[in-house]
Amino acid sequence: MAYWLMKSEPDVYGWHKLVAERRGKWDGVRNWTAARNLKSMKIGDKAFFYHSNIGKEIVGVMEIVREAYPDSSDDTGKWVMVDVKPVRPVKTPVTLAAIRADKKLKDMALVRYARLSVQPVTPAEWTHICHLAGIAA
Repeated sequence: MAYWLMKSEPDVYGWHKLVAERRGKWDGVRNWTAARNLKSMKIGDKAFFYHSNIGKEIVGVMEIVREAYPDSSDDTGKWVMVDVKPVRPVKTPVTLAAIRADKKLKDMALVRYARLSVQPVTPAEWTHICHLAGIAA
């Protein structure tokens, strides 16, 4: 299993909307590196749901339930999307400030490539962030 972090603006598509839908389409990604990450995802992989711009924090855990397929919001046919389902909210949101301040997370993609909307998370980072969030890894 691989681990990921996926960003969305909460006023556009937030954690609560995914929970209400019970299954969501992660579309609209228009960055080649992020799209390559979407293409690498497998069913059963886990991802942190990160609220970007407003809040800047990890708020939940999702599971990949459909691997990459053509993005229905793209007329060019170049981009892909995946389907996700909510697994659980975090007990304590993990802020970007807390992640940046944590020496164990200094090499995390979120710190090094802050603008990348879909990024890998190492198993060690996953476990540590789950601990900070008050949830089981």
